[in-house]
Amino acid sequence: MLVLGIESSCDECAASVVRDGREILSDIVATQIPLHERFQGVVPEIASRTHLEWIKGVVERALGEAKIGVRDLDGIAATARPGLVGSLLVGLSFAKGMAWSLDKPFLAVNHILAHLYAPELEEEIPYPFLGLLVSGGHSIIARVEDFDRIEVLGTTIDDAAGEAFDKVSKHYGFGYPGGLAIDRLAEKGDPEAFNFPKPRLHKGGHTYDVSYSGLKTAVIRQLENYRRPGALTSPENIAASFRKAAIDILVDRLLRAAEDTGLRRIVAGGGVAANAYLRSQLSSRIDFEVHFPSLKLCGDNGAMIAGLAARHFMRGESSGFDTGVSARVPLYRRLDR
Repeated sequence: MLVLGIESSCDECAASVVRDGREILSDIVATQIPLHERFQGVVPEIASRTHLEWIKGVVERALGEAKIGVRDLDGIAATARPGLVGSLLVGLSFAKGMAWSLDKPFLAVNHILAHLYAPELEEEIPYPFLGLLVSGGHSIIARVEDFDRIEVLGTTIDDAAGEAFDKVSKHYGFGYPGGLAIDRLAEKGDPEAFNFPKPRLHKGGHTYDVSYSGLKTAVIRQLENYRRPGALTSPENIAASFRKAAIDILVDRLLRAAEDTGLRRIVAGGGVAANAYLRSQLSSRIDFEVHFPSLKLCGDNGAMIAGLAARHFMRGESSGFDTGVSARVPLYRRLDR
């Protein structure tokens, strides 16, 4: 089963060929970071136009690296939701056209489920497990029952974790992308220099939900209120203290969910899963079995799209050519394809 996966939900133009849902034969990611860096954030119009320019070449490179021709493919898949509508349309339309012209099955993939599948490209992980998806657009804690079925236990009520990292980094001029810039600075700072507040969720919030707006505001506008006596106000100390507070919020909710559900297996995915402090905090827990994808598979990539799609194709499932895109996935407490 050879599947081509195309990912274009945001600013990464990516394509990959995966065999049998596990073996990565190629993984091409063309990043647009230099194009968006001066704006300190992704500009949707630039992202979609760049996808239009790049996608054909990226797919050709993925096929070339895998050493296969288009007719060797058994299926073609692309991200359909969630993401930037213009960017999603480029990848999905290209995949549909390719599948139709080759008379191959086509699958529209849920980006959230793909991120949680990414670690399974490198190791076999039994179900069920507790999934942690943290990225620029999502912060989700879920019970993962199968590759296409999760129960959402908690999510953000405002900013996503990655979004908070980006906004703090932009305010202080730490660099872009914000998560990587803060992670690098934090390694040289004192995480105890500032005692930033952790959120107290209002009534009506779920037990495992997280919030980042208050923390973000404290770091940006009330910095001195939380400085430990004698601590230096340096970029490294701000970054280290903010990173610690932001990740501790996630870890606290995640471990609470693990205790309540009895699940001792934890799988993380998404861009923030590359965060060094998050990886160290969870990996040091000897009472849990913790799985992270390699750093390359934390970000948006075509391999997770192709791998997840292969599992559907193996069950004889496919999507219609009338399938559209969606900027958001309504986060009901149950989520499937």
